Amino acid sequence: MTTTHPTLTAEEEALLPSDEDVRHYAEHGWYLSKKLLTDDEVDALTAATDRYYEGERDRTLPVRPPKLAYWDPSKGPVQRHNDYVHVEHDGIAAILRKPLIGAVAARLARADEIRIFQSTLIYKPPISGEPSNIVPWHFDKHYWSSSSSERMLTAFIPFHDCGEEMGTITMVDGSHRWSETGADDTVVRHFAERDRDQLEEMLAENAAHNGAQIRKIPMVIPKGHMSFHHCRTYHGSGANVSGRPRRAISLHLQDGDNAYREFPLSDGSLAAYNHDVLVRRTPEGRPDYADPDYCPVIWRDRAQQEG
Repeated sequence: MTTTHPTLTAEEEALLPSDEDVRHYAEHGWYLSKKLLTDDEVDALTAATDRYYEGERDRTLPVRPPKLAYWDPSKGPVQRHNDYVHVEHDGIAAILRKPLIGAVAARLARADEIRIFQSTLIYKPPISGEPSNIVPWHFDKHYWSSSSSERMLTAFIPFHDCGEEMGTITMVDGSHRWSETGADDTVVRHFAERDRDQLEEMLAENAAHNGAQIRKIPMVIPKGHMSFHHCRTYHGSGANVSGRPRRAISLHLQDGDNAYREFPLSDGSLAAYNHDVLVRRTPEGRPDYADPDYCPVIWRDRAQQEG
């Protein structure tokens, strides 16, 4: 799988996952990267998000999607989630669109092209008893049922050293290879809209169904590094007891083959994603998950570029 990518420097090439790393990701469903962002880039990202929280925008969404996560000061000191920061703020987007991040994702997903699917800015306050700080076990593909791909993945990008005391993201090892049991339409709802105990029960039931142990792996991530996880890997996070906020971006990524698909629900409606009211339409009239305004390409391999 060794290739040369014309948009990467030799130093960046050395930061790509090895063949063994790719095999690990395929088996375990997660990967801890090398240092993909310099300290200056992380500091620039932090400063850009500070300005974002102060109200700075280069543009705003033309309509508000029905399930948009969009913290504002009126919501108080809860865990903050803000979607579409790569669309609304150019300073944030400049870092998130770094080709090296896309190249790492392409190696892991064995894809020729990587596009942004979504970006969510996250701020977990240092309040150990804050209920919103606990993110229950879930996997992202449930919420992406209108996407055709099974290779989508997420980069979790903290702005600082991030360990267990900060409530770092934690993976359920190998859970992306489990087959599901007992799933119904409720799984397409975001974890914030669902009962935490129900999600715990679903994790236990699926582990038992697959004859698997639940092995939870906290991601200990140094500044400038990031974790990647498969779209079917169960993950969550605990309380922040560090005394300072945990700040990060979840950068959701799609391979070039991903497209909108109809996913019927039991009530006769179709599963939907926030993009569906924002992106342009394909010639067939479907939402275009390759719309460059919302889902920009951040990596193509050489053959794709020359084509």
